[in-house]
Amino acid sequence: MDVSTLRSLPLQRLVEHHGFPCVTQETVDAFANNGTVVLFFAGDPARYPEANDVAVILPELAAMFSGRFRAAVVAAGAEKSLQVRYGVTVWPTLVFLRQGANLGSISRMRDWSEYLREIALLLERESTPISPAAEVMT
Repeated sequence: MDVSTLRSLPLQRLVEHHGFPCVTQETVDAFANNGTVVLFFAGDPARYPEANDVAVILPELAAMFSGRFRAAVVAAGAEKSLQVRYGVTVWPTLVFLRQGANLGSISRMRDWSEYLREIALLLERESTPISPAAEVMT
């Protein structure tokens, strides 16, 4: 994937420097169905500047939870088609999945302590299947 299609330098750095994959509609299932993962729906950072802040701290959060999840950036061209499937209505949003099933999400920029608390709770949850109706809509 050409990272220049990502909408900001912090998003590009997630892929180039930190090695986060950039998933599309065609590749998201292979990524999401393999363990516990986080999909980063950034939206347009020019419109939602918090996306750049989340992009900067996401590697730190991944390190803090030392291997309990893997993260990926949702490609700009795939966000619209995947947002319905994963229930994303606010930008930026981190969607947590286990074996493709939904654990929950965290939207917008949060305080560090809120991230730590909410992520810990999400990782302890039982996953719920993605709605078949939502999958049909994609």
